[in-house]
Amino acid sequence: MDKKLLTPGPLTTSYSTKKAMLHDWGSRDKNFIELNQSILESLVKLINGEDEFECVPMQGSGTFAVESMISSLTSKNDKILILINGAYGKRMKIICDYLNRSYITYEVSETEIHNINEIEKIIDSNKQITHVFIVYCETTSGILNPIEEISHLINRKKLSLFIDAMSAFGALPLNSKKIKVDAIAASANKCLEGVPGVGFVLVKKNIIEMAKNNSHSLSLDLYDQWQTMQKNKQWRFTPPTHVLAAFSQALIEHKKEGGIEGRHKRYSNNCSIICSGMEKLGFKKLLSNSIQAPIIITFIQPENSNFNFRSFYNCLSKKGFLIYPGKLTASETFRIGCIGNLDSKDMHNTIEAIKDVMKELKIKIH
Repeated sequence: MDKKLLTPGPLTTSYSTKKAMLHDWGSRDKNFIELNQSILESLVKLINGEDEFECVPMQGSGTFAVESMISSLTSKNDKILILINGAYGKRMKIICDYLNRSYITYEVSETEIHNINEIEKIIDSNKQITHVFIVYCETTSGILNPIEEISHLINRKKLSLFIDAMSAFGALPLNSKKIKVDAIAASANKCLEGVPGVGFVLVKKNIIEMAKNNSHSLSLDLYDQWQTMQKNKQWRFTPPTHVLAAFSQALIEHKKEGGIEGRHKRYSNNCSIICSGMEKLGFKKLLSNSIQAPIIITFIQPENSNFNFRSFYNCLSKKGFLIYPGKLTASETFRIGCIGNLDSKDMHNTIEAIKDVMKELKIKIH
């Protein structure tokens, strides 16, 4: 039996999503073209973006989608403000370095959200800024950034907002009528519960129409991918057919669960069970409830001579549960995910397994 993946992705997927990959598809076949088109239309609907947004898929992990978004939808004449409070904001900065894009950063602690007044000051004192980049849910800590409030400021300043929504899309609110945004990057294998291998960018039509010749890369050229799909609804190069078949099934299940609201409800319940159970065992959560997203939870490693993360991880793995190491630079932590095809029973079983591991390793938290 597969182990339960309490991670930020790849995730535990449903049997029916796995089963969807058992068939071969012809990439130029009518049935596959229809399946692909259905996926793109479903993703646009999830942000209430019909008639305003295009969805352009991109092979690879989420980072491929983020890099294609940045490289294809900005030019070397633009100036970008990157809001950083974790590893994925820093990754956007690295991408801009590779692309030779001009940028400035506003970086705060991995346990803080950005101050709206400070963002406004930075924008007002840097008139050349054209774009603002932000991560919706920063997987480094599990922090929930105030995306709607920030989007209102960026819209008022008449700038372009790009969102990395990898760990948010499909479970956290992202209505394009409320959150003014020009481009959103996400992937199949997070809150939508597909399998790894494909990302996508939702972009306003007027933005993608002006994106010709921006990209540094043939493979990551979002404009060229979009143009080809406009002409014949086909991918430029070999598509990840099995991954897309699984994605299609995952989107069907997402809709059956009640869409974004239904998924958010289950994940929130998962998060509540883990937080409550871990607190009873003596573990301390890194973030306060007000900024904790119900996606992944960071716990501070206890100061106990018997606690060793690798031993803790291995014992838990033997019991069928995989958690995640910490990614903070400031302190020793580990993470437990709430997402994927997991429910309250799985969460309670995780807590029971952790109790047993603590007994086996003689871990006592004071």
